Amino acid sequence: MAYFKPDRYFSRLSQISIEKDILGCGFENVLLDIDNTFVPRDTQVIPRDARVWLGCAREAGVAICLLSNNWHKVVYDFADEVGLPIVAKAMKPCPPAYFTAMRKIGAKRKNTVAIGDQLMTDVLGAHTVGIKAYLIQPLVEQDLPHTLFLRHFERVLVGDAQPEAPVACERGEEVRI
Repeated sequence: MAYFKPDRYFSRLSQISIEKDILGCGFENVLLDIDNTFVPRDTQVIPRDARVWLGCAREAGVAICLLSNNWHKVVYDFADEVGLPIVAKAMKPCPPAYFTAMRKIGAKRKNTVAIGDQLMTDVLGAHTVGIKAYLIQPLVEQDLPHTLFLRHFERVLVGDAQPEAPVACERGEEVRI
């Protein structure tokens, strides 16, 4: 397993098929990054397609734990809003937070995938603890200065890789969360 190579690469969270890309690949659990993966950093509003995806995941029985390096109150508010457990102040890519998040949802490495927008934190951290990692493109270009700096290295590592072709949501309707 190449530590900086995502197992799959998608344009957005909503492009990950719950049936094919999660359950069909043997995953029952998701460790989900927040900033620029689930919620755009610029608006701090959960997009409709992310809410639909989360509703589809819940309907399918997928367990999800939010896993974020962010320590501000806003990430706890997001967790409360969508009713998900959270591990904040994660210090990704360090392993302890990944194990804490997996314990919170009763997950095992073999049936867990991490989803995030950064190679240097989300993908590296997942691979360090022996779980698969799905990379998505950041929702917006706005980010913290140190993250923007790391994005230069990420572009080199990703090279000319392109996100997988989009798929339609299995249900195509919003599910209330």
